[in-house]
Amino acid sequence: MLGSRYVLKKIGWAVLTILFVIVLNFFLFRILPGDPARSGVRDPRLTAQAVEAIRVRFGLDKPIINCFQSLNPVEVGDCFVNPMDTQFFIYARNLLQGELGISYHSNRPVADLLLERLWNTVLLVGMGQILSIIIGIVIGVIAAWKVRTSVDYGALIGGLVAWSLPTFWLGIILLMMGSRHFDLPIGGKITPGATYANAWEQVLDVGRHMILPTLTFTIVFVGEYLLIMRSTMVDVLSEDYVLTAKAKGLNNYQILRNHALRNSMLPMVTIIALNLGFTVAGAIQIEAVFSWPGLGQTIFEAVNRRDYPVLQGAFLIIAVAVVFANLIADLLYSYLDPRVRAA
Repeated sequence: MLGSRYVLKKIGWAVLTILFVIVLNFFLFRILPGDPARSGVRDPRLTAQAVEAIRVRFGLDKPIINCFQSLNPVEVGDCFVNPMDTQFFIYARNLLQGELGISYHSNRPVADLLLERLWNTVLLVGMGQILSIIIGIVIGVIAAWKVRTSVDYGALIGGLVAWSLPTFWLGIILLMMGSRHFDLPIGGKITPGATYANAWEQVLDVGRHMILPTLTFTIVFVGEYLLIMRSTMVDVLSEDYVLTAKAKGLNNYQILRNHALRNSMLPMVTIIALNLGFTVAGAIQIEAVFSWPGLGQTIFEAVNRRDYPVLQGAFLIIAVAVVFANLIADLLYSYLDPRVRAA
């Protein structure tokens, strides 16, 4: 069992990290060039009065925090404003109440917008991760068992190539090939204007749209899992207890299942847990290429529109996911290997 002191220490560091991310998240997007009041509403007919009304509507006319103004420099005497009436305080107060603000572009609550898109990302990321984990582990184990053979060399080359492929480039290549040779959809989640006789037809339509982005996701991550599993398994298979198991007459399946695989999974547990957090952010490129209506596509659009509330909310979700995944990885790894807690 994990010690309560160790668990509390890890949780404390996770909470401090999230607090730091919240502060950084606020200031990070306010250093972007451009006027969010104009970028959020791309209408060349906007008058100066209309732009100022938009700034007042979303609180962009208020100072960021005392002397750090949101748009224009002011006189020194105007710098000493009420801290309760600054953008940062309003942001922190709303965050404590569970509010992420209102989107500058769609005028919708950011929490509703992101929650709607988050499930699409979870669907895409979840399917891609499951396939890449299974395929990577299986091929990695086979390559390690057949070490220094043509099977091992082929797996190594394939893994290195898959791991080094740029995500957006692979997505474009698969999009061109899939749409031309297999008549697969080139983007979106469902066919525009399609009507479904039942829920099963809608599931099939969503499944067809998921084939190419899921395949891209799987290829990108299967190389990493394959190489790590193969490397760890090769080290484990050279241990004395594995040689002892062979001397006892155990068959290959028993040696892999009961001895080698369990110990080889320790590094994989860490990598998988960490990737579950980072893949939410990594989906940005894939969703942008395939126009998948997920969190990544939302971030891509919000950057172009200088939509601060959407960017803050999306990156906060990503940061919390990464920190939580790190916490789970630390606790799980220390549970599987008690030597970590003693270090």
